[in-house]
Amino acid sequence: MGDAGLTVVCPLAARLPCAIAAIVLAGCAHLLPDQVVDTRPPFESFAAARLAVERIEPMHTRTAELGAMGFDVEGQRNVTVIGYPDLVTRLAPNSGIPFEALDPGIRDCILARDACRAYILHFGAERRERRGGFFADFFNFERTTAVSGWRLEALIAVRGDTVLFRGFSGEPDNFRIEHQRNPLGPLQSAGDQLVGAAVH
Repeated sequence: MGDAGLTVVCPLAARLPCAIAAIVLAGCAHLLPDQVVDTRPPFESFAAARLAVERIEPMHTRTAELGAMGFDVEGQRNVTVIGYPDLVTRLAPNSGIPFEALDPGIRDCILARDACRAYILHFGAERRERRGGFFADFFNFERTTAVSGWRLEALIAVRGDTVLFRGFSGEPDNFRIEHQRNPLGPLQSAGDQLVGAAVH
């Protein structure tokens, strides 16, 4: 943190409190909080999740095999179920493409109507790391957060016990910096409430 160069000069009688203060100042950067949001199990990275999706063979892979491959469409959390007719929008978003030109699995799914089910499985990990000066952050004057991670959505369409289609989309390496400045520091929330009350 920016306070690492600060020197604490103390009289002899106050050496113990000053030693404690010096330790706090030296290590205060480690006191800034981190947050991890993880929805990735059983995959450790975007590449691993993508390779797993690509191992699914349309018209051959059975729904009973999906769980062992990392895609438990029935029991896994973070699963969105897409029903007819919403799955038509998902599988064939471009109405200008002739039906005959669509992927065979997509055609079979659309023709099967309610007999076809589509699932979107969400995988990813996000880490939020606070950076900058400890005291500016602690007293809410200025906060800088580095956000990094990855995200993948796998789309799997099945009819009966057979996978008809699979695909994926996402972000393999997402990074951004969020910067927040509060002129009022710890009083910022109270100031915002006063401004809101005055506006209304």
